[in-house]
Amino acid sequence: MNRFEAEKRFAERMKSCYPPGTRIMLLSMGDDPSPVEDNTRGTVRVVDDIGTLHCDFDNGRSLGIVPGEDLFRKLTDEELAEENENMDEENAPVLGM
Repeated sequence: MNRFEAEKRFAERMKSCYPPGTRIMLLSMGDDPSPVEDNTRGTVRVVDDIGTLHCDFDNGRSLGIVPGEDLFRKLTDEELAEENENMDEENAPVLGM
């Protein structure tokens, strides 16, 4: 397999593992001059043809994550459930007395 085919397969694997809407946690950024803070959560918007994950982070930033240079992981089912619980509590109707 040539380099082009290997890179294409890598990008396809990233697209398959991190479809739009996937929640991730950025553990640390490589050598970015203006990095997103460590342990910031975000949502994958799109994975491009070289495998970069373009994300919208919860702190309002948008930036591409480069696999192999930046460290990140998917949120666990427990973390996702916790987010959903917190969202429900924040959006719950206020009941008056």
